[in-house]
Amino acid sequence: MKVKSRRHMVLFSGSANPALAKDIADILGEALGDVDLSSFANGEIYVRYNQSVRGSHVFIIQSHSPPVNYHIMEQLLMIDAAKRASAMRITAVVPYFGYARQDKKVLPREPISARMMADMFLAAGADRIVSVDLHSGQIQGFISQPFDSLTALPVFTEYLQAQGNGPWVVVSPDSGRVKVAERYARRLDARVAFIHKRRSEHNEAAALKVVGDVEGRHVVIVDDMIDTAGTVVGAADLVRAHGALSVTVMATHGLFSPPAIDRLKNANIDEIVVTNTLPMPDDIIHLHNVKVLSAAPLIADTVHAIFMDESVSEIFMGDNV
Repeated sequence: MKVKSRRHMVLFSGSANPALAKDIADILGEALGDVDLSSFANGEIYVRYNQSVRGSHVFIIQSHSPPVNYHIMEQLLMIDAAKRASAMRITAVVPYFGYARQDKKVLPREPISARMMADMFLAAGADRIVSVDLHSGQIQGFISQPFDSLTALPVFTEYLQAQGNGPWVVVSPDSGRVKVAERYARRLDARVAFIHKRRSEHNEAAALKVVGDVEGRHVVIVDDMIDTAGTVVGAADLVRAHGALSVTVMATHGLFSPPAIDRLKNANIDEIVVTNTLPMPDDIIHLHNVKVLSAAPLIADTVHAIFMDESVSEIFMGDNV
């Protein structure tokens, strides 16, 4: 008996960000798979695939947007269901990876939640994880399976270059992301600066000092996320006080938790640029200085490379670390 070798890709979307999943599928020329996602009366999640996934390479796309715990559990159950249905390989595509900020112990008796997340994905049956701009690259080392950490850097730098402004200074909102700022600066032929800040408690940070020269230049503040917006608003005020000509904030993930919208409405920021890794609240989209770029092409190219066993690093010219 002769058996013909074949590859079969199936894309499924969780309920968190179906618009992004559809964009990814459209770019790949695939239709999203048919899956039943619902809840029991007591809130427990029910998952069932309405088509065969046996022998397929299954990609399960789900951002961990609010309600975060619900969407994490939904994706874990989708992975488990695919494993039990004899999928050949399962890749969890997580544009925004929940609990990524809790990647180490800062105080006694705290959990390392990002490590626990990685353990849960492995236990559920994921063979690979794909995410965009992790809060900390060390999370990739929390699992023994491949973990592709993508970056939205090409999307942001292409947008800036199309605007034609300059000279630029790329500013990291804290010392921990200076290396990321340097990658942006290389592509933009720009200087680098960073903000020295002090964090007193969760979601509370004070910008204290600009390290670097921003006077007479267009400032680009780069970060992985905007949550309550305290960090970027404080950084914007500080660089303005040091003579910046304009301030653009670029963050991959727009969480916009309260009071972010109120802060951004009154902030001294010319433009706020985010990607669609998370669904955008209507009151953010309607702000005049907010621009949402699509991360779908980057993710789609990565999914195709993984499916074809090709290099992911070549897509990002080595910046995806």
